[in-house]
Amino acid sequence: MNTTEKPPGLGGYFDMSNLKGDMFGGLTAGIVALPLALAFGEASGAGPIAGLWGAIFVGLFASLFGGTGSQVSGPTGPMVVVFAGLYAALGGNPSLVFAAVILAGIMQILLGVFRFGQYVKLVPYPVISGFMSGIGVIIIALQLSRLFGHEPDGGGTIPAFTAVPDAVMNPNWIAVGIALVSLVMVFTWPKRLAAWIPGPLAALIVGTLISVFLPGAPVLGDIPTGFPNFVVPSVDVGSALIVLEAAFILAVLGSIDSLLTSLVADNMTRTRHQSNKELIGQGIGNSVAGFFGAIPGAGATMRTVINIRSGGRTRISGMTHAMVLLAVVISLGPLASQIPHAVLAGILVKVGIDTIDFSYIKRAHKGPRWDLALMALVLLLTVFVDLITAVVVGVVLAALGFVKKLADDQIASVNKTVPRHSSEEEVSILKRAGGKVMMFDFGGPLSFGAAADLGHHVRQRTGHSADVLILDFSRVPFLDVSAVTAIETILEDAHDAGKTVYLSGMNDHVAQLLDKFSTSESDALKSFETRIEALKTAETHTLGRAEPNPA
Repeated sequence: MNTTEKPPGLGGYFDMSNLKGDMFGGLTAGIVALPLALAFGEASGAGPIAGLWGAIFVGLFASLFGGTGSQVSGPTGPMVVVFAGLYAALGGNPSLVFAAVILAGIMQILLGVFRFGQYVKLVPYPVISGFMSGIGVIIIALQLSRLFGHEPDGGGTIPAFTAVPDAVMNPNWIAVGIALVSLVMVFTWPKRLAAWIPGPLAALIVGTLISVFLPGAPVLGDIPTGFPNFVVPSVDVGSALIVLEAAFILAVLGSIDSLLTSLVADNMTRTRHQSNKELIGQGIGNSVAGFFGAIPGAGATMRTVINIRSGGRTRISGMTHAMVLLAVVISLGPLASQIPHAVLAGILVKVGIDTIDFSYIKRAHKGPRWDLALMALVLLLTVFVDLITAVVVGVVLAALGFVKKLADDQIASVNKTVPRHSSEEEVSILKRAGGKVMMFDFGGPLSFGAAADLGHHVRQRTGHSADVLILDFSRVPFLDVSAVTAIETILEDAHDAGKTVYLSGMNDHVAQLLDKFSTSESDALKSFETRIEALKTAETHTLGRAEPNPA
């Protein structure tokens, strides 16, 4: 069922039919988002308040202008990992860092305007799985030292791992205790209580209270309240490449993350999102967030699911979630300053584990080995190299793997002595011809992968015995230049060997392309509407009788 926008105007733009459910869903999602926004903000390097403002700005504007009614947007693990790397690389310079966030938002808007939403979703699942699992590993790695009361040495996964032994050997025992309490609560919090108070929020409250009564663990410290300051973006020559690369990664990653969450929302609500409009909404949210020093965000799957299960269905729910956080942030400072790093680390470890695609990992051995290898490669590249390399390598290898499988199937189809779906009459004619008539069924769109070896396989199969070759295009909806060149090679080989070639089943597009692009004398070729006509004519030709007029 498609969701359709109502006519312009306040009453038409906002669907009030589910107001109670939307308000409750937004309230619940806002409560869940609070500890996550603080944790993501702290992990990003920009500070917990930047995480809260990111949830407010992205959550509000993505809901207001986006194309997925029930989606809740805000900081997510993948976006924070990229942003944290950018923040460290640029030395925390707000003008440069948030210029990348603003530029990423503009890129997302352009992706939506030029209708790239449908293409963003074409990333193969093993690549997405490996990428998201790698993000989960990075999130966990960056929190390991904080569980013991220490900070990781610099940015990146490898420094985070190398800092763990020293943290383990010199623990802050109060921080360790708070981290253990936090981990136990987020992993074992009863579902019946989660409807009233989410596990992460409960862990945040309990961990903060422990820190108040047993001081000694590192805490967030002073947090500014009130409306954030306006950030004037700037880019210098030395940092332009870093800013552009980070903006591109944030834009693509945020788009993929958001549209995948939109698909989850569609499945739960039996609606259909508008992908290009969603990208525009996400882009506006991230652009506004960048101007006010807030971290970027995307569609958040867990918060969206919680919103829907709590009754949220329309854009009002996502906006309510943002308003709840706004009400909290106005008076949060004095309380949030006592939150220990260890409790946020425990919450983020749970987020990291939830991000890892254990569902696919458990079943991966049952599927194609290539997909499993691709997933593992993308995961390793994500963790130990960088995100954009992982995605680019994954998509390229996935595309090449698909083309290879398609080409193998097409070559196998060409090599069949009796083509698939042949009628009894066709089989009978081929048997009577005794190998002097051979038919080649291309079996679907000719890929450039198959085209490279097509001429060789036809030449090898025909040898010196065949007098007539029938090239059947019945199941070929279109051709590209590689396929035309391969067919041209077949025609030239047949001409040089003194063989006759008949063409059958060509649609207008294929016929016109062959006629325009091929340098062979296509006028001398006989073309038939169906392959049975071509077979009958070929049989007559081999018996030396007069040929009937072709169709």
